[in-house]
Amino acid sequence: AALPRHVDATMPPTLPTHAAFGSEVPLAEPSWYQNLNSPYYNASHVAWRAKLRDFFEREVEPIVDDWDMKAVQNNHAACAEYIKRMYKKSAEYGILPACVGKPWPRAFTDAAEPEGYDYFHELINVDEGTRSGGGIAWAMMGGLGIGLPPVLNFGLPQNRALEERCVKECLAGEKIICLCITEPGAGSDVSNLACTARDAGDHYVVDGNKKWITNGIYADYFTVAVRTGPPGSAHKGLSMLLLEKSMPGITCSKIECMGVWPSGTTYIEFDGVKVPKENVVGVVGGGFKQVMYNFNHERWLLAAQASRMARTCVEESLSFARTRRTFGKFLIEHQAIQHKIGEMARQCEGLTAWVENITFQMNTMSKEEQNRKLGGHIALLKLSSSRVAEFCASNAMQVLGGAGYTRGGKGVKVERVYREVKAYAIPGGSEEIMLNLAAGQFGFVTRSAPDPRDKAIKALQEELKRIKSKM
Repeated sequence: AALPRHVDATMPPTLPTHAAFGSEVPLAEPSWYQNLNSPYYNASHVAWRAKLRDFFEREVEPIVDDWDMKAVQNNHAACAEYIKRMYKKSAEYGILPACVGKPWPRAFTDAAEPEGYDYFHELINVDEGTRSGGGIAWAMMGGLGIGLPPVLNFGLPQNRALEERCVKECLAGEKIICLCITEPGAGSDVSNLACTARDAGDHYVVDGNKKWITNGIYADYFTVAVRTGPPGSAHKGLSMLLLEKSMPGITCSKIECMGVWPSGTTYIEFDGVKVPKENVVGVVGGGFKQVMYNFNHERWLLAAQASRMARTCVEESLSFARTRRTFGKFLIEHQAIQHKIGEMARQCEGLTAWVENITFQMNTMSKEEQNRKLGGHIALLKLSSSRVAEFCASNAMQVLGGAGYTRGGKGVKVERVYREVKAYAIPGGSEEIMLNLAAGQFGFVTRSAPDPRDKAIKALQEELKRIKSKM
């Protein structure tokens, strides 16, 4: 039979549509949760989403507020108990292997792999895990999601036993790992890292500091970027080492931060730490490549988290405005409030579509192709995600008023998001660095205009040379 005139014969007759899921508040969930068509998700994703929603609602949400409060009160014992319990519970649910990218690390875990596991399964993991807040997401996925991939992707060629032990223990929720790159004097400027690993025969001696390290105070393993090359060796002199908490000379101190309190942001000092040479991740001198290889995945994770945090603001704002009465009517009846929430939702819908597009690209590329093609795109995505989250947090705070400003009660989620958004605008590469990176990746500048000062400098150099020749 002939197709109706409005149907494109080149398109598939149907796209996957799944039953509505989650919140009934309009636009509180990604579009494929809203019974809209999507080319990205199948029955395996639907089952995975249901499993994750059940885990986070059953195991995590009841303790979020107390965990947050215990963290800001520096009750390290209680927080350590929470994070260890949640890692163990996550492992029992089979969730942790979905924190470290694609493929499923089946050689290191007995957890059942979702059928057709791909980056959209990991995206669901990140999205559902951030409904409770950025600090909880960082506590439960932050260290693992960025600290373990270098070990998984590059291995420990000289110590396979340690590699296997580390990966298996972390994926089983028995041990915690963190990534140590940023220093007090070097963040996005990775080539200028100063933490050194001095060659001492059969081992290295590590000296230096790392700062703003997620999960550091709880960590059993440390994936550390160090300088094995001489001073001035820049990116060519960097390597990665896997350190263990049991090694003498490692001191971890919690940093008091504005937000993401449960994540355990840490200052780490390495003082003469002896590290066997077989603890080198990959090869000596390969550290810069390993760091760069890790960045795209980390920034994609942050963008996906910020996207969900922005949606949380939409959901909380609309829910509150529908029940709050002002001047004889519900708050949502005021057109100004409708416009605020509509603008928030508009930006969320666009951001979600962008996140899904990048996820699709990752799904259809090798890691090498991802790093070659997606660096600039992911940089702009991360930048946009932090700005959307900040916009939504600010506007949600205005909608909720005093309730949003109060830690607890109806505004607890908005208050939490509001103080956490800067953790998305700065870590993983600041917004300014993301713009610079994108400009470089896309080759915005094809040629440089001559600097008129160059001519004057050259003339002075020639004059100096002439004067010296006469002396």
